[in-house]
Amino acid sequence: MIAKVEPLTPARALRGPFDYRVPDHMGGVDVGSMLVVPFGRRRIVGVVVDVAERSDLPPERLVEPLAALERELPPALLELGLWVAEEYCSTPARGLALVLPPGTGTGSRPRVRSRQALVATLTELGYDALAATSERLGPRQRAALDALAGGAKPAAALAREAGCGHAALRALEARGLVELRRSELRRRPRIGRLGARAPAGRPLTQAQEAALAVILARMDGPATDDGRLLLHGVTGSGKTEVYLHAVAAALERGRSAIVLVPEIALTPQTAGRFEERFGDTVAILHSKLGSGERYDEWSRLASGEARVCVGPRSAVFAPVTELGVIVIDEEHDPSYKQDGDPRYDARRVAQRRARDAGAVLVAGSATPRPESWRVLRRVAMPERVDGRALPPVEIVSMAGASGPLHARTREALERVRTRDEKAIVLLNRRGWSNFVTCRECGRIWQCPECDVSLVLHRAAGRLSCHHCGHAERSPVSCSSCGSVSVARHGIGTERLERDLESMLAPLPIFRLDSDSGGERDPLSATLGRFEAAPAGVLVGTQMVAKGHDFPDVTLAVVLDADATLRFPDFRAEERTFALVAQLAGRSGRGPAGGRVLVQALDPGARSLRHAAAHDAGGFVTGELARREALGYPPFADLIRIVCGAQEAGRAMPAAQAVRKSIESSFAGGRAVAGLLGPAPLFRLKGRERAQVMVKAPERASAIDAVRIAVESVAADRGHPGVSFSVDVDPQ
Repeated sequence: MIAKVEPLTPARALRGPFDYRVPDHMGGVDVGSMLVVPFGRRRIVGVVVDVAERSDLPPERLVEPLAALERELPPALLELGLWVAEEYCSTPARGLALVLPPGTGTGSRPRVRSRQALVATLTELGYDALAATSERLGPRQRAALDALAGGAKPAAALAREAGCGHAALRALEARGLVELRRSELRRRPRIGRLGARAPAGRPLTQAQEAALAVILARMDGPATDDGRLLLHGVTGSGKTEVYLHAVAAALERGRSAIVLVPEIALTPQTAGRFEERFGDTVAILHSKLGSGERYDEWSRLASGEARVCVGPRSAVFAPVTELGVIVIDEEHDPSYKQDGDPRYDARRVAQRRARDAGAVLVAGSATPRPESWRVLRRVAMPERVDGRALPPVEIVSMAGASGPLHARTREALERVRTRDEKAIVLLNRRGWSNFVTCRECGRIWQCPECDVSLVLHRAAGRLSCHHCGHAERSPVSCSSCGSVSVARHGIGTERLERDLESMLAPLPIFRLDSDSGGERDPLSATLGRFEAAPAGVLVGTQMVAKGHDFPDVTLAVVLDADATLRFPDFRAEERTFALVAQLAGRSGRGPAGGRVLVQALDPGARSLRHAAAHDAGGFVTGELARREALGYPPFADLIRIVCGAQEAGRAMPAAQAVRKSIESSFAGGRAVAGLLGPAPLFRLKGRERAQVMVKAPERASAIDAVRIAVESVAADRGHPGVSFSVDVDPQ
């Protein structure tokens, strides 16, 4: 038998699969098997993607695998990984890496194994000994038996609890009072519980019932039906409760579920709600887990012990079987797009996986993307679950204003302080100041590796690059002219936190951004402290607007709300609308009601006006008309190719060669597309960069043309030292 193997090596120039002759003694090798194979001078792990009776190569050129690993991939996940590699112009190895068991490396030994521990269990004789006062037991032995009366425990934990050493446990075992055995021990992730939760027995509203009925009809309908749904519910309309009922329906039908959230910080909150409802059948997967925790959760899902997976974008590759429903919460969020190769969009991957499994896809948002609005069947939930009105939104003009806070904002925050209430303030900039200059010579402190200004982080006493991570000490004088007149420009969340602490004392201020630190999970810890506090202000970047449910928040404030409109991005208006509307939805969920203040230089901006009116339908309708006129998604597909090189002068010629190759494919009748560039990009991490953008009305042929172009130019020795990055559906 011939095994066609994709080696787990990321090199773009290598094109598999490669044929290996499977010896008779190595039985059980099939599609999805993982083999250790000789690859050049190395031993490397590969995945069997196909099997055949014979090879096109002569027998003398075939070699045998060195070993077969116990791990294997389900065929559905194997096909999904290879599809991601093709769809996003990556390599098979990188696509397969997304679906492999955690800890799988290129070596023959797995990096992570199941955890074995000695577990003690009380026997019948042990229970009798506890009941008999005449039984001769030492104090530590009796303490050990008392501790085991509630159930089996690892010997190490028992020793800490009862002060009972290993020798004492062996003595109890010899007397037949305790049974000791080696057992797998689950490394259980900590799941937080944040935000208000409706009790499980609470009846659904009419809108929730209607939405659930549509989902169940698709779940029980013929496989030919389109099971993609957009749950368009205003903030606070009870979308999570609909998700919970949909997952319960899938479990009742013997099927499984995947629930996606946009940020790791939201995973504990959502996982906590699902664990309360479904218990130990819930597993969580995300990159902040320890390698052992991630392996154990993956194994529980693969074995069927867990049937519900909750996590951010990578959870879309969870090894569940009999998939019944995939939920994408806050489907508008750009966090569902992966930054590294392969640059997949978890929303599109979820659609593909749901289609292949005959599962229902439920994408939910109060501010849905135009792409989803146009393609998915919409199910509306237009009112909050408690019947309360959405909070009023006031847009205040910052034209001519001095300082970061408008007088109306100061007044509203002061009211929160005097009434001991809660507020959320959003400023989508980290750090203390945006950039630092010398007033004498005009020098701007810039990153030596990237063509960007450094951001001042005062608490750390450093200037930092938010692109490559370069950091240096905060200057007290200018190294160019010696002047001590160093100016700080702009304001970030760190400085805003200090200003609000001074203005609103003794009201506690909590900061939530990616610079928050101190705990293993600092973001969840900050949210937990804010929830537990009787009053306070949560200050942060866009993280504060993402799906949090705090019913005692009475004020939401957005600073510099139209800053994103000044970005050269066709999605700028969509993102501005979503950011403002989502933060507005955090306010007024409790009996005290709430209000929203939006500070902007241009209060009349279309996205702000629609957000203030809570009018998602009106905004998306206008946005679709604009994009259709300009030929942007969803009316065309975008593909971005970035060429980078450490050596100056190499990136642009490579980008020109890529464009020329794509043009030749289109000229051959493969597709009609718009080509933009090559154009230079700012230097990043010491590498010069140039990009080509493809705007194509026909997706598949454009992806094929780009893949062929990049692979041919990458294999050309005339472009040494050039890296190629392909981003399909760039965000």
